[in-house]
Amino acid sequence: MLLLVVMTTMGAKKPKYIFYFIGDGMGMSPVLCAETYNRTVLHNTQPLLMLQFPVVSMATTYSASNTITDSAAAGTALATGHKTNNGMLGQTPDNQSVQSIATELKEKGYGVAIATSVAPDDATPGAFYAHVASRGMFYDITEDMARSNFDMFAGGKLRGKAPEGKPDVRSVLTDAGYSLVDGSKQWKEKKHGDKVVLLNAPYHLDHIGYTIDSLSENLSLPFITQACIDHLEKVSPKQFFVMVEGGLIDHALHPNDGGAAVKEVLNFDESIRLAYNFYLKHKDETLIVVTADHNTGGMVAGVTGGSYNLKFRNYDAQRISMQAMQHECNKMNKGGQIITWEQMKQYLQDKLGFYSAIKLSERHDQALQEAFSNTFVQKQDKKKQTLYLSVNQFVERAFQIMDQITGIGWTTGGHTGDVVPVCAIGVGSELFQGFQDNTDIPNKIRRLCGIEEHGGK
Repeated sequence: MLLLVVMTTMGAKKPKYIFYFIGDGMGMSPVLCAETYNRTVLHNTQPLLMLQFPVVSMATTYSASNTITDSAAAGTALATGHKTNNGMLGQTPDNQSVQSIATELKEKGYGVAIATSVAPDDATPGAFYAHVASRGMFYDITEDMARSNFDMFAGGKLRGKAPEGKPDVRSVLTDAGYSLVDGSKQWKEKKHGDKVVLLNAPYHLDHIGYTIDSLSENLSLPFITQACIDHLEKVSPKQFFVMVEGGLIDHALHPNDGGAAVKEVLNFDESIRLAYNFYLKHKDETLIVVTADHNTGGMVAGVTGGSYNLKFRNYDAQRISMQAMQHECNKMNKGGQIITWEQMKQYLQDKLGFYSAIKLSERHDQALQEAFSNTFVQKQDKKKQTLYLSVNQFVERAFQIMDQITGIGWTTGGHTGDVVPVCAIGVGSELFQGFQDNTDIPNKIRRLCGIEEHGGK
């Protein structure tokens, strides 16, 4: 079988248009939970688009230093084909810089766009252009972004702080010839150059906002994806490479926000559909590969003592992310404002559907009242710290109850060492069949494009 795949690939056309989708934290279980919602709540007779691709396989994700990878090491593996230590970007463990598939394709005349729903200087997008010892070196990452000469970047906001005597990050990019576009309104005005950075506006968050929060003024991942396609069709119509990261999947999974995570996977799948629409017009020239950098949260469909009939419809009653609720509760708990339990019950009904669409047991009601008293009456400052969010007792308990009633369980607030999905369609997609490592994926793209492969394990 392997010989047949290799022989078929040797005679295949090189893809002119390559789409590389990476769901941050999107292990097998978050995908299957989103598919369960798609089937049982949305009543779609067709699975998620990525699961309809002719190739649906899996990949390992371990890093050079750890069985469980972080996004920097995993991003480096997916971008360059090299394993590295957790925390490092675009470098091997001995600090040797390694090129990404995006850089190599740019050198071969491809247009390149790097897009994400989080900060464009974050670990996964950074792995495609940066070479730093630590993923937190945001200013240095932005300098590498400017040096890349890629055609487009898109995401939340830039986080680098300029050292004394150096220009700010926006000037670093404009000095390198990039047009900075703030938000969808400015983008639609189409007053930007051939090299462009599309950022979210307003700037109060690093990311573009969760799908479940319905922030209409913010960018969305489908909007960003289509913007990348439109821009590359303008500046490099003959061939291009696009990497799109669903970064907020990971942000939802770290604090164990099941409803937000499911909606982020669905939003990610909508973005894939835009590339698929392009593929339908260029079937003999396009490759789409979908994968994840690692699994986050250990999300599972099923809890101890729960029913075999999971209640995914509960997530329709959830109208707020855990992060947004924590932000609102912080405001409620400051400035001497007094919140009564009855007012909070109404808030929970409006935001999570508790006491209306979702019936609570006496045990759950008592647990919420106790957490409310500790947080808002006694002002106890006990908080659960996750990678992107510090959550008070009340918010944590509310979301625990939501997931318990729905039937979703969790093993961690961090990453796991589980395999992740690999889905592919188009030119050379058969090469992505079977069990593989994350370093194999960019090397297979190299093989298809006639670029020398790297040995990175």
